[in-house]
Amino acid sequence: MPAPGAPRRRIPRTAAPRRPLLRILSGAVAALVTGSLVAAAPANAAQPASPGTTAAQPCPPATGHVDDRQMRAMWISSVTNIDWPSTRGLDPAAQQQELTDYYDEAVSNGLNAVFVQIRPTADAFWPSPHEPWSEWLTGTQGRDPGYDPLAFAVREAHARGLEFHGWFNPYRVAMHDDPTRLTADHPARVNPDWVFSYNGRLYYDPGVPEVRTFVQDAIMDAVENYDLDGVHFDDYFYPYPADGQAVPDGATFDRYGGSFDDIGAWRRDNVNRLIEEIDGRIHAAKPDVEFGISPFGIWRNAATDPAGSDTNGFQSYDGIFADSRRWVTEGWVNYINPQVYWEIGHPAADYAVLVPWWNDVVEGTGVDLYIGQAAYKVGEQPGWEDPRELSDHLTLNRDYPNVGGDVFFSAVRLRTNAAEAMRIVVEEHYSQPATAPAPVAGTWPAGTEAGPRPDTPGCGR
Repeated sequence: MPAPGAPRRRIPRTAAPRRPLLRILSGAVAALVTGSLVAAAPANAAQPASPGTTAAQPCPPATGHVDDRQMRAMWISSVTNIDWPSTRGLDPAAQQQELTDYYDEAVSNGLNAVFVQIRPTADAFWPSPHEPWSEWLTGTQGRDPGYDPLAFAVREAHARGLEFHGWFNPYRVAMHDDPTRLTADHPARVNPDWVFSYNGRLYYDPGVPEVRTFVQDAIMDAVENYDLDGVHFDDYFYPYPADGQAVPDGATFDRYGGSFDDIGAWRRDNVNRLIEEIDGRIHAAKPDVEFGISPFGIWRNAATDPAGSDTNGFQSYDGIFADSRRWVTEGWVNYINPQVYWEIGHPAADYAVLVPWWNDVVEGTGVDLYIGQAAYKVGEQPGWEDPRELSDHLTLNRDYPNVGGDVFFSAVRLRTNAAEAMRIVVEEHYSQPATAPAPVAGTWPAGTEAGPRPDTPGCGR
């Protein structure tokens, strides 16, 4: 690992892959709220053995179509049962059917990846030795759901030719602020000095070094024991600011702030350390697993910082201490998937301004760029009345060569309010199958470098 502050580009994937992998990664979202963050910050939104593989089937040759290599994905959110499971307490068969229905819809829509939230609130969708079973499965935190949802989810995604990316929320502990509602052995109860309450929620304190190590350990258990294609974070780092409330980490700053004079700079450093360290641990354990983040769409406004975008909205650098631009320039991620959740022509955060800005940010870095799309807004918010809005976004993306694809929030919205919009996207952009953007050196199977990828979606694994 380089010295702090030293640039580091993508780690060459020289290790032999477990099997050919699509190089498509996304991010995740607590997306239900970000549309309102163009002028002010909102409250937060309401986030083993390796599975087997299926026999490979013949794949079609490359078509030469502009989208032959393109990430196409959707987020499947578990927090508050947004997507899956649709409600708490479903029996295993019902949970499994719901998930495979989403997967089948993904394939029908020409998608080639799913980003499934498997650690939404410091809990787990697998038998983790670090954290309890998620309450979003059974309704009771710590209760065994009767099967391994992560093993099932990975196996069924791969059986359909879909990449599986595990979506982890690093710091959120609970959607409430009562520690006694957590399991008795929950790390947040055993270590109360790791946790603070803010705006009705519980969070791990990013400034506590033991928290940073613990969060990584919890994530690495899934990386090491399941056949994940990627590790994904969404936009929640320090909590989104609430009016009249300060993040209660002054004592942590006094103890661990070291040479930092500015608490904001210290908070950003805490997040940066987590990003750099988990990136290194993932690639040390499994070089062919990619790591990426889906940050809030605005880093900083140009009026604040000349390097920022020509926007006038909430700045994630200052508001949640997420220095997403630096994660790219330092090479701490394989991909960046900004949530550009505004329409073309939005007066404060124009999609047609932000996409070229992010295109320029990744230029020359080796970091892939995918755009987060707000399917949840279609037909339900001003500026999104026309179901062609999403398709127009993908058309605009074609003008920016570093844009490698799109991720849609969220799965349930592609079958409800955004169904017609997605039909247009499929007709105008996804009529041909796509594999992922070309991988870095070392990830092609021997002898296939010049031929078609053997893992085209729908061809099996």
